[in-house]
Formats: sequence, structure tokens, C-alpha cells
Amino acid sequence: MLSVKMRVTMCSRAIIFLIGAVFICHQVMKHGVFIAELMVESNVTLEAQTVLTTLNMMNGTKVTEQGGASHDVTFLQHRLIADCLIVGDETTCNCSDGYIWSNEVCYLHGCCRETPCKSNVSLIIPLCVAKIKVDINGTITLNGLTWDSTKTAQLVSAFGKLNGFEGLNLTAQREDNKIAEFEAAVSVRLNTSRLQEVVDELQTSLSAVLEVDTGGMVTIESPETTVCYESSPVLNCTFEEATDSAGWSMSNPYQRFELNTGSVVELIRDCATDEYPSCIRVILNKVTEIWSGTYECGFTRGSVTHKAKASLSVALLPDTITLKIDPLTADCSQGPVTVRVTATILNSSESFEVWWSYMGVRQDPDLTNKPEGDNLIYMFNAPISCVKTAKAQTITVSFKNTKGQEKSASVDVPVIYAGERSCPEDVVDGYIWPKTPAGDTVINRTCPEGRVGYNSRTCDGGAWQSVYHSCINEQLNEVVNAADNFRKGLGATQKVAETIFEGLKNNSLHDSDAGESIAEISATIDVLGVMAQASENVVLQEDVIPNFADAASNMLNKSWEGVNTSTVQNMSSDYLKSVEGLVKNIRINSSKWSTGFPKAKLDFKVCSSSECNVSVFGSDVKLNMTGGVMKTVALKNLTNKLKNNFGHTDPSSLVISVTRENSSDSTLIRLGFPTEQLSHNKPSCVFWNTTEDQWSDEGCKVTTTDDNDTVCECNHLTSFAVLFSKNDVPNDVLDMITLVGLGVSVCSLLIFLVIESIVWSAVVKSNLSHFRHTALVNIAVFLLLADCCFLASTSPEALSDTTCLVLTVCKHLFFLAMFSWMLCMSVMLVHQLIFVFSPLRKRVFMFLSSIVGYVCPVLIVGSSYVYCKYTETEYFDPKTCWLRYESLLKGSMHAFILPVGTVILTNLFSMVVVILTLTKSSVPDGSKADDKETAKSILKVVVFLTPVFGVTWIIGFAMLIMDPTTVMHKVAIYSFTILNSFQGLLILITGCIAEVKVRQELLKLITAKSKRGKSESMKNLTSTTYTKDK
Repeated sequence: MLSVKMRVTMCSRAIIFLIGAVFICHQVMKHGVFIAELMVESNVTLEAQTVLTTLNMMNGTKVTEQGGASHDVTFLQHRLIADCLIVGDETTCNCSDGYIWSNEVCYLHGCCRETPCKSNVSLIIPLCVAKIKVDINGTITLNGLTWDSTKTAQLVSAFGKLNGFEGLNLTAQREDNKIAEFEAAVSVRLNTSRLQEVVDELQTSLSAVLEVDTGGMVTIESPETTVCYESSPVLNCTFEEATDSAGWSMSNPYQRFELNTGSVVELIRDCATDEYPSCIRVILNKVTEIWSGTYECGFTRGSVTHKAKASLSVALLPDTITLKIDPLTADCSQGPVTVRVTATILNSSESFEVWWSYMGVRQDPDLTNKPEGDNLIYMFNAPISCVKTAKAQTITVSFKNTKGQEKSASVDVPVIYAGERSCPEDVVDGYIWPKTPAGDTVINRTCPEGRVGYNSRTCDGGAWQSVYHSCINEQLNEVVNAADNFRKGLGATQKVAETIFEGLKNNSLHDSDAGESIAEISATIDVLGVMAQASENVVLQEDVIPNFADAASNMLNKSWEGVNTSTVQNMSSDYLKSVEGLVKNIRINSSKWSTGFPKAKLDFKVCSSSECNVSVFGSDVKLNMTGGVMKTVALKNLTNKLKNNFGHTDPSSLVISVTRENSSDSTLIRLGFPTEQLSHNKPSCVFWNTTEDQWSDEGCKVTTTDDNDTVCECNHLTSFAVLFSKNDVPNDVLDMITLVGLGVSVCSLLIFLVIESIVWSAVVKSNLSHFRHTALVNIAVFLLLADCCFLASTSPEALSDTTCLVLTVCKHLFFLAMFSWMLCMSVMLVHQLIFVFSPLRKRVFMFLSSIVGYVCPVLIVGSSYVYCKYTETEYFDPKTCWLRYESLLKGSMHAFILPVGTVILTNLFSMVVVILTLTKSSVPDGSKADDKETAKSILKVVVFLTPVFGVTWIIGFAMLIMDPTTVMHKVAIYSFTILNSFQGLLILITGCIAEVKVRQELLKLITAKSKRGKSESMKNLTSTTYTKDK
């Protein structure tokens, strides 16, 4: 009987059909098209060509599905696969050219080569399969042995058992012949389990570790043409067997990267089907230049990995275009200017169309280019217009790729116009900063040898600001680039993560000057932030902890100087969020961290018990949980860098970050801060709100144990600290006293001014009284205005920054003017006492008082504001709408404290002079009655002059040197608040009601009005009586 198997393509949905003794097995190729195997059996000898001819003559064959549906079938192509001759018990089967025995025939009947098979295998489906090239590459690592020819023979013998084996070559031996590499080839798709058996056999017989990968068994789908820049191509790999794991990698001529999910890479693993049980897909979101290369997917089962490769070509555009101009500024005051522009990009195989534009107008693309290392540099000359324009003069360089996509970069040219303000040429640390127009920033991309980046400097109002350093060393720059690739998903592996943190640690050990140090600290914080973000997608193992902890601790040992306060606050907040995010996402697999990992500025501990109680830098942390891992990190030298939005408080020396892994329990955490941290009163437990970048006490409360430790209880996990207030007086009590006092003062001052306007002409008849009342009226007016501004700023959180600034300037000005007139009054009094026979003339007094009382306050306020703008320091605090105090002789508050302190000391001296004068005048008689009168006079002087001389403000100066924990400090706070908020009332009493002349004049006016009223009434009564008598 002759058995013939054929492949037939059918345009039908028929799956199985029978024609006599005919059986078909099928495979769907696409909709409505099938590949089937046709077996023809006959009990007479048939020629294969006879069967093929018969098939050619068949048209419109009808087949029926198992479900009963009929379809017309048309044969499109057929091919002879195998033939078998069976005579009695003897069987001879052969595969046609281009086909080889299937795995079933090989492993069940021993027919594994291209020789005839003597077993009766005619009913096996499939009998023969099309040859495909499958490459096998392997590495053998011997345990204590060396490679020799015997082991090579063992290797060939083992792999020779595989179906379709064609040969094996030893390609390399290394590590003193302890590692051997080989390649083999077979001509049929392998069964992974059969290949694993060979591997296991060799590992046992050779006492070695064997790793094997294959090529040619995985189906890979990828874009066949060049994809656009920033497009999102998809690559797909499928395999016909179930495997344990799968992955992707990408390589270019320089290096190889493993791919993992990130900001660009998206791995999809749930794409398997019944036909392809193993599948992995990668989507590349917005590909750029670095994503052009060879992509390889792999499916691993046991020691065997099946791989496939495909190339991805991206229509490139430069990822980074670096523009430089020479000179750095264009000085039009010396005539027409031309600048040399260079555009630097990474060398690329793309053929770019390049041109440049000036002020948005495309210019003749007269560019030259030259390669320089890994870069390609384009150069051209650009003439600069010296006609003044409102817009910045901009030069733009554009690149277009073969897909018509464009990318541009621009640089603004600082232009110095004739007659305009500018900063002169300056040299700092050997670098020349050219003459620059006011308001512009010059960027110098020249860094010291071994460093990359740029430095910048701003010309503010004709004066140079400090140099802002952004140059970092080349090693740190490599770490920055590696972290950026890690976040994208390029090379995002545990090994790369360890290398990144090791680089951060090594860089943190280097000492740099202040400017370079802050640039490297900022770059390191950026890397920590990038790795924290990447750890959301890629699990980081605990092996990164030592280097991470060293780097994070060393950063806090450095000086964060060279930038303004707000920049330091932003950096410290980013640092804290990055450290907390990394600690939270690092996977802890062992208990070795329970003993701690203390560094100079960082302490790290882990607890996995149900009742966690750990101590970091002497602070106890307690948390009960039913499962998971609690991670605790304490940081020193950070709280003083974070923004403190709680007024009149000092932070503790520690920030404690607590996170939890693999647990969803409700949270109640207790943190104890040791006694030595209680240097102030009234502790507040707070946590760092990462959304608002400030402290918050929501969900936290304070308890104090018998040992005076501060214990915080919070119902959530994050970064905690303790803020200690500088006093323990409740703010709401002081606020109430202040508001009531100011309200009374405003009403009192209004009454005072009304009375003064009524009695003015009667009480200022002498020069002395004129001087006194003029000063009092000015003191009252400016105190009234200052109090009104104070009331308007009692809720600074509800005010805009502009309104807050205006109110701060007004309070600053009005209080200084008030004290200036107090100074005028005290100096006038002393002059009158000392120079009795040389009285001041009215014109001289008014001239000098106007300068001191009006001009000097304006000059002080204006100069302090300008100084703050010039030095880029903050003039006011938006949380309080008042001047800022940073440290001794630092902060705008000194523009208030120093003048006021001078006035108060002068006024105190004046009071002493008055008291001494009264004492001397009573010495000649020496009687007890005179002493009594002198004491009364002195007491009267103190009581009456203290409010109008502003002496009560001296309490505020005394509070600066008092211990906040003492009772006297509390008394001073209340005294200062009461006396100065009710100052307007005191001025009304001492400067108006207590003065005899004012009282007499008021009484005279009231009496006169009363008599006039009685006289009018009597006159009306007399007139009425006379009318009646008539």
C-alpha cells in the first residue's frame, strides 16, 4: 500500500473532510485560508505524481465541517512531503527534500536524520516537517575542572541525540579553560523539555553549570520600515510552548540594555493565546534617538532561553541641541555686532536638513559642520541688529529628518544698546563675565576640566549677582544619565541600580567648593528623585541600601550654601520625598537590617514583628501590625533646611520617616523624642505634607511621659518631626488681647485728634506747648495708621503677596515715623531743660522735626527694600505680613530694630535727664516734704513720658535675651502685648486728659456752651411771658 502525505491550501472553513480513506489535519493561516495535510492510502502501488495530477484536476470540491456546514474548496497549492512503501511487515518511509522527520517520529521511533525510516510511522501526524534553522548557543562553567577534548566529545554526543542535529563547534575557552562556549545547529523546531534533558544530563556528567539559548524558534513582529521620531512602535514576540519567564533587551553598537517598564518602555505580558501560550509585547512611547537599535526577546524555561531579534530604525532628530554664542553678549554701544553661533548634537547617521533663523525669519543656511568626538558641531555667523526692540533677539537652529519632522533650539542674545544700563566686564575664578545689559542672564557653558554643565550670572539693575554654578563632575554626570535611562526603562535592572547608588556614594565623598558642591548636591537629589520614581515600576532589592544610605548621609554633611533660602527649602523637600519614596519601595528580604544601619546623618532600621519597637538616633518608634515590614529612617541636619510654616517655633534635630511594606493594617504609631531635645516649650508633633511642601499637624497629637520625653501619636505614616514653640502662651489669648487693645487704641487716638483740633488754638500759645502738641499729634496720626495696618494684616493667609507687601511697607514706615516724632519730642524737652536761656525757634524746630519725622523714615524703608531686592533676599514674610528675621544682623527686621532701638535708648536718656533735673532742684531745701514732692514729680514724669516716648517697647528687646522657659518671659510677653496694643489709650490719657490746659479748655468750652443754652432758654421764656401779659 502506498501512503502519500501532501500539503493543500484550501479557501474554505472546512476543518476535516473524508474522501474514501482520506484524513486531513489543518492549520489556519488567515481568514478563509487553511493549510492541511492530505494522506492518501491505497492497497495498490501508486505513483506520487498520479496523486498530484489528480489533485490538479479537482475543482469545486465540497467539504463538510463537523458541525454539518458545507463549503466549496479550491486547491491553490500542493506539495509532496513524504511517501511510505509498506510490503508485508517491512516499511520504508522517506521525507521529501526540504523536510525532516517530526519530533514524534524521532523520539518514538528513533528516526532522527534525513535517512529512510524503517518503522511503520505512516499514521503519525505530522510525519515530516519543513526544515528550519535553529541555532543553539551555550556556555559551560566547570566546577574545579578544565576543558579537554573528552568533554567536547561528551558535548557532541549529548546534543547528537536531538532531532535534526547538524553539528556542534566549540567557539571559545576562557578563565583558564574553566568556561567553554559552543554553538550547535539543528534543522527542526526543538521541544524545550527534550533540550532541557540534554542540559541536565551534561550538567551532571560534566559537573558544570550549563546555560543554553536558541534562535529561530520564536516568532517576532516589528515595524518593517523606519518609524517616526517620538512615535510609539510596538514589537511582539510569541512562542508555541509555555515558559517560566520572558523579557526584552535592546542593543546598539556601544552597549546592551535590558528593558523594563518605565516612562518610555511598557511591557505587556498578558497577550498569550491558545496557539501561542507564551507572549511578551513591548510598546515604546515617544521614541527618540537612543531607541534605535536591535531588539531581542527571550522566553526562559529552566536553563533554556529561546530568543529572537529584530531591528528598529527611528527617523532621528537630536535629543539635545546645545547652542553657544561667542561673544556671550552683543555690545551695540561700540557699533554693529556679529556673533559666532555653534550648535552641538550627538553624531548621527541621519541626514539632516539644517537651517537657522533670526527673530523668527529663516536665513540663508550658510552652515559648516565638523565632527568632534561623539558630537557633530554646526557653525555660522549671525549679524545682530542694534535697533532696540521690545522682544529679545533670538537665534534658532532647526533640524529636519527624512520623515519631514523638525526640532529646534533657540538662544537669546543679550544686547547692550547705546545709553542703556549694564554690568561691566568682570572676572570671577578665572572666568570672564562680559559686559551685560541690565536684567539679562549670561550663560557660560565653559566648565573646569573634568566637569560638565554651565554657569550663569544675572545682571540686576547694573550690578552683578553671584555666579550660579551648574557644573558637575563627569562621573556624576554619567550617573545622572544612567538614572534617566533607568527611569525610561532602558537598563532598569538591579545591577544597574546598584551601580547608580555606588556612583552617588563615591561622588558624595568628594570635597568641592561651595558653588560646585551645591550643584552636585542638586544633581544628586535629582538622581534620588528619578530612582524613587523608577522604583514604582522596577522593584529594587535590599542590596542597594548600603550605598544609598552612605550617599544620602554624606549629602547632609555638606554645606548647602551658594543659593537663596527658597532654593534650599525646595531642595530639602525634594530630598526628603526622594529618600522616603526609595525606602518605601526597596524590597526587604532578610532580617539583617533589624540591627540598624547607622551613618553620621542617617539611621535605618527594619522591623517585621507584630510589635515593632525600634530606636533611631535615640528616638523610639512603636507600631503594632499583623504583617508586613516597618522601615524607619532618621535624618539629621535636615529640619533646619525645610520650610517652617509654624511661626515662632524651632524644629527638632531629627526627621523620622516611617513606611510599611506589604501591610494594610490601620495605623497608630508612637514616636518618642528624648529629653535633650526639649530646649523649648510646647512641642507640636508634625509631619511633612508632600503635596503642599510644608509641615502639618493633622492626625498627630502630643503626650509627655513622666521622663519628659515628647511622645507623638499619629494615625498615618510619613516623615515626622517635632516643632518647639519659643513660648507656651496660647496664641489665641495673645491674639484676643492684641485685637481688643488695637481696637481701643484706634478709638482713643481718634478721640485724641478730635480734642486736639478743638483746643489747638488755646493750648499752643507758647513755643514749648506748640512743639509738644505738634509732636503728639504726629505720634497719634502715625500710630493710628500703623494700628489700622496691623488690624488689616491679622489674617495674612487670606491676603495676596502684593497686599501683604503693601501692608508690611506701611507698618514699617508708620511705626518708624511714630518713633521719629517721639525722638523729636524727647530731644526738644532735653534742650529746653539744659538750654533754658536759649529756647528753640519755631521755624528751626519744625524744619528739623520734618526731616527726622518724615524724610528719615522714608529713606530707611526705601533703602531697606532696595537692599533686599539687590541682594535677592526676602523683604517680608508672607505668613506674618511683617519683616523677616533670619539671624543676627541678617534680615530686613534690622531696618526696624536698629532705628527703634536707637530712639528708645535716646528717649531713656532724656527721661533720666528730666529725673536728674527734678532731683537737683529739690536738693537745697532737703525737707521731707520736698523729697515727697520730688518723688511724686519723678513718678509723674515716668508715667506721663513712658507712652509718648515709646519706652514700653523696650520690653520687646528684653525678650530677645530672656530664657523662653522662665516665668519672667511669660510676664514679659503679656506686658509687651498689653502695653503696646493699648498705647493709643495711654497717649489719650497722658497726652490729653491729664494735661491741665487741655482739661481747662475743654471745661471752658463745655461750660460756655451750657451757659449759652441756658441764656437762649431764658430769653425764649421771657418772650413768651411778655406775649401772654399783653
